[in-house]
Amino acid sequence: MADKGNENLMGAVSYLLGFVTGIIMLLLEKQSKFVRFHAMQSTILFGGVFVANIALGFLPIIGWLLGLLLSFTSFILWIVCMWKAFQGEMYKVPYVGDVAEKQLSKMGK
Repeated sequence: MADKGNENLMGAVSYLLGFVTGIIMLLLEKQSKFVRFHAMQSTILFGGVFVANIALGFLPIIGWLLGLLLSFTSFILWIVCMWKAFQGEMYKVPYVGDVAEKQLSKMGK
């Protein structure tokens, strides 16, 4: 993927449907480290949010309130991550970005 604008768009698309598009982009993109990083970060971040929301749903009242807070926070992160990727920035969410980089290095890409 040589075109930088296309690469930025594909990085942003990695976040579009959360971990689902993250996984799809990881499977489709084999060349661009930029796109693969954003796809892996999306998969880890929003996969974790998905699991946490399910777990919090089992806790009456406090879990639901924490779930709402988590949903609002993840919505803000979703917007920020898509925007940063679209702008061509290798934005790393604290902790998650480092985990994504380590995971990609283990995969050899």
